[in-house]
Amino acid sequence: MDMTNLINGGMSRRYFLQVTGAGVVTATALGASAFRASAAGYDKFTWISPRGTLEVLDDYPYWAAKKMGYFGDLNTAMEPGPSDGTATVKFVDVGQADMGFPSPGVFSFAIQNGMKLKSVFHMGARDTFSIAFRKGEGMKDLKGLEGKTVLLGSAAWQAIVDPMLAAQGVDIKKVKYVEAGWPTWGTALAGGQGDAALSWEGLRAEWIATGLKFDYWLGVQNSKLPANTFVVRAADLEDPDKKAFLEQYLRGWAMGLEFGHQNPRAAVEAVFEQFPAFAKNTGPELGTTSLLQQDNVFRGDMDKREGWGWHDMASWQAFFDEIHKIGQITNPVKAEDVCSNELIKGANDFDHAKVKADADDYKLSDEFAKIDMENVRAHMFDDAV
Repeated sequence: MDMTNLINGGMSRRYFLQVTGAGVVTATALGASAFRASAAGYDKFTWISPRGTLEVLDDYPYWAAKKMGYFGDLNTAMEPGPSDGTATVKFVDVGQADMGFPSPGVFSFAIQNGMKLKSVFHMGARDTFSIAFRKGEGMKDLKGLEGKTVLLGSAAWQAIVDPMLAAQGVDIKKVKYVEAGWPTWGTALAGGQGDAALSWEGLRAEWIATGLKFDYWLGVQNSKLPANTFVVRAADLEDPDKKAFLEQYLRGWAMGLEFGHQNPRAAVEAVFEQFPAFAKNTGPELGTTSLLQQDNVFRGDMDKREGWGWHDMASWQAFFDEIHKIGQITNPVKAEDVCSNELIKGANDFDHAKVKADADDYKLSDEFAKIDMENVRAHMFDDAV
């Protein structure tokens, strides 16, 4: 199935919004009946995944912060959401969730479709996305993808790949996309379908754990575009109580990020405790590799940032300019209009020395304690072309 042009102007909001007889907007067309926004606002704050699953290392800051008590008495929930790649913004828009974690491409889908969302905590300071190739078929110059087929887990991911390729000088009109399904698109590539597939940091290590070994063009080494971010309804920033809640909630994430940076193995243990089957399938060393890949993305060049979650507006503006040029959005977007750093100072206002002490004092299990961290770090990019 050729998914070209499905994203660009191919879907209206009527596709996923439904008005019930009582006049209540829901997202039931997406199977969202399990999600309900609290009538009292943030009595229960729901974060929704962009992947359709929580059994990954990507969300380690939350699980580490939860384990260490960094969220205090906030009533928080994590939901996997549907595997539809745009559900993470759709659900926030209609009030079925309170915060989503879209890629910049999916965020642009929200903007294009009139969703009044704002990015408040930029997790992905470096470009997490990569292009996977079968062993021996990797390419340093992505212009080689012209005339080729790229596999995606969701059709919505075209909005991720198009700007990444365009920024590398690729004529995206000459690239075909095939939706190979979640979570099977990597297996499809290994099985000989398509020429390449979208991947990202952290997933590289998780794929190795399942026997999928590829060569990679890495965005974290070659791209200046931003990566996934936390978005909320823009109106929530106008509500003083919700704004205060958001600041405290994001402080928990920032502390979890700091804890994971100081003691990656402890943060992996926090995730594994939540998902025993995932732990068994991944293992301590590859789990640690996955987390280190993501810490590299989330941290970025911290000397040039004003803390965890800080938006580099120049990077975001370059992204919005690129997607306007290729027609992914029809109107120009000013980064400052849709991205905000107003919560970043408060989110990073925590006792860094205490978090470091917590990380240093954490007692690792024997299987994690024996991991050679220097060896893991030395081989993090062995599969890069």
